[in-house]
Amino acid sequence: MDNQDHLIRHNDKVWLKTYEALGLTYDIKLPADNTSLIDIFEQSFAKNGNKTAFVCMGSELTFQEVDLYSQQVAAYLQSLGLVKGDKVAVMMPNVLQLPVTIIGVLRAGLTLVNVNPLYTTKELEHQLIDSEAKALILVENFAKTYQDIGRNIVDHVVITGMGDLMGTLKGFMVNTVVRYVKKLVPKYKIAGSVSFNSMIKQVTISQYKRPTNITLDDVAVLQYTGGTTGVAKGAMLTHKNLVANLIQCNTFLGSAFDEFDKSGEQAVIMTALPLYHIFSFTLCGMFGLYRGCVGLLIPNPRDIDSLLKAYKEHPPALFPAVNTLFNALANNEEFKALDHSKLRVTMGGGMAVVSSTAEKWRQITGNIIVQGYGLSETSPVATANPINSATFSGTIGVPMPATDVAILDDVGNEVALGERGEIGVRGPQVMKGYWKRDDATAESMTSDGFFRTGDIGIMDENGYISIVDRKKNMILVSGFNVYPNEVEEVMAGCHKILECGVIGVEDDKSGEVPKIFVVRRDASLTEEEVHAYAKEHLTGYKRPRYVEFIDELPKSNVGKILHKDLRKLEADRHAKQ
Repeated sequence: MDNQDHLIRHNDKVWLKTYEALGLTYDIKLPADNTSLIDIFEQSFAKNGNKTAFVCMGSELTFQEVDLYSQQVAAYLQSLGLVKGDKVAVMMPNVLQLPVTIIGVLRAGLTLVNVNPLYTTKELEHQLIDSEAKALILVENFAKTYQDIGRNIVDHVVITGMGDLMGTLKGFMVNTVVRYVKKLVPKYKIAGSVSFNSMIKQVTISQYKRPTNITLDDVAVLQYTGGTTGVAKGAMLTHKNLVANLIQCNTFLGSAFDEFDKSGEQAVIMTALPLYHIFSFTLCGMFGLYRGCVGLLIPNPRDIDSLLKAYKEHPPALFPAVNTLFNALANNEEFKALDHSKLRVTMGGGMAVVSSTAEKWRQITGNIIVQGYGLSETSPVATANPINSATFSGTIGVPMPATDVAILDDVGNEVALGERGEIGVRGPQVMKGYWKRDDATAESMTSDGFFRTGDIGIMDENGYISIVDRKKNMILVSGFNVYPNEVEEVMAGCHKILECGVIGVEDDKSGEVPKIFVVRRDASLTEEEVHAYAKEHLTGYKRPRYVEFIDELPKSNVGKILHKDLRKLEADRHAKQ
């Protein structure tokens, strides 16, 4: 990167005044270098024993059961001859086997590769080949995706049913419904594969050998980037990265859980976001184990009825989610009627939470949505709003403990407070680098260790950061920068609009102009009303020039609006004209 030997850092840690005002601790102490996530798991199992660890579709696993099952998974993987550095890909929705398998892989001393179960065959093939995975553990609903590759990329395949670990009768019923009633399991034939139940029966916990050579510097997880900005790359997250982020999160969230601990009640974490996504992996899965919470697993967050049933039976204390899910629930009459008295922290991430959704949520639950921010490369939490915030700030908060954030110009120099620039993050949670991509790693880092996120932000005098947009989504209108997130935030305030997404389209006069894709809340909404609302609330060059009504916005599996898919939709329309 140009001029990297002469980078200018002139802003002090202005966020420290916010830490001091709120009584938060900025410095953290990491455990000894010869420890790992394995130690975190073992401490939790020893402390929590027969308490409930996870709940899914009415079935439960205790910490003791997770301890035993995960040792069996680890012992089986070790029996295959897998050793430190080998990769195990895990491809499941939020079912009981998923946390057991994740913990088992890590306890075996291996590297976990989180895989989205909704991947296409081509996407799965890329990730398995790129990661050099030796084994794949997946739910049977998606086994055909691997089968359709047409060749064995991994040496070992383990297939599990949705109802496994739910007990003999309940598991049989769930698997029967999935296979024969809902017909969600296509026929598959993977040579040499074994079932999950067979795997854990083949070994005993006495065969498990606790690794003695795993340290904080070893890679725990290959977390592939979401692919919303190009070809997915594997972020190498070390045990240190993840342990640090747990300690950082506890600094901000811990007081809410201390309250439950003192009363002798377990806090429940609503795990609606999939655990293969880094936001949920750390904040729901790993943090829940770290604090001894109940992980309430939701296999399909789009099944609102099932989510509401689980929420009613196990009212959560922590609810991490994205704006689209908050919005759907805030507009659901049944959700409004539920008991929200135990909800202490609602955390938004993955995409901007719009103020209109946050206000509805506050009115219904009495809870302020606190936004956090991070990426796969930062394990993920890099910034967050304090949980005792009196109002919805609309910002992504201040840097996490032991974390530096700088707002950078194109050559890596820090801009003045209040000016826009690329958000750079430096801290113990920042990845080791991209797997097999030294070029991409070098390109993403400044010479003094800041990870360049590709997101545009502004920092104020108290260290609060407002994220404006992804760099590549920026629209250039007659030389003026227009940021889609800003336009979407404003337009979502129109009561007839349920959701909207904004992209730039070519224009002979201005170079580019904004176009808005709108999902109606009210079927009577017209283009004229959209334009009128924009005229009232946005300056001229920011107003959408074109309006298209759409039944549903394209989103990632965690609910993030996919602007690249909107651009593709627009390009396809033009190609047909």
